[in-house]
Amino acid sequence: MAEQLVNEFTVNRPIDEAWAVITDVERIAPCLPGAQLQEIEGDVYRGIVKVKLGSISPQFKGQATFDERDDAAHRAVLKAEGRDTGGRGNAAAEITAHAESLSPTSTKVVVSTDLHITGKVAQFGRGIIGDVSKKLMAQFADNLNEMLDEQPIAEDGARNDSSATPDGD
Repeated sequence: MAEQLVNEFTVNRPIDEAWAVITDVERIAPCLPGAQLQEIEGDVYRGIVKVKLGSISPQFKGQATFDERDDAAHRAVLKAEGRDTGGRGNAAAEITAHAESLSPTSTKVVVSTDLHITGKVAQFGRGIIGDVSKKLMAQFADNLNEMLDEQPIAEDGARNDSSATPDGD
């Protein structure tokens, strides 16, 4: 099953600050409901994504990498693939994100996803994946903006995080 999904959301930050955050996979992963980043090895991000699709809740274990990233044009392509830990199928996605400035303090992000699902998960998910995708993206945007409101970004783009230790990591 292949599906093209297009979602958009607004980030309450100027475009350069917004782009720095949305391309920081480690920082935004907790904002995506059901996602858990487990390991970063170079440019490879590994983890689990659990999604409720009707009567089933497949949990995909896999990895993602940036295939393209153009910070000047505010465009990035992320390739992701995963296998359902219950053996019910596989998923692969090419996710393209593009940001555009709405105002000096807000940025619109358009996310296009080419999603390919195989196995039993594809049967259960047909027809509801678009709805689930919209809900997840809305929750992600809410969580992202809430995180940004709690942790302001300094002028130089560095995180202003009072919980950081003086000697760094």
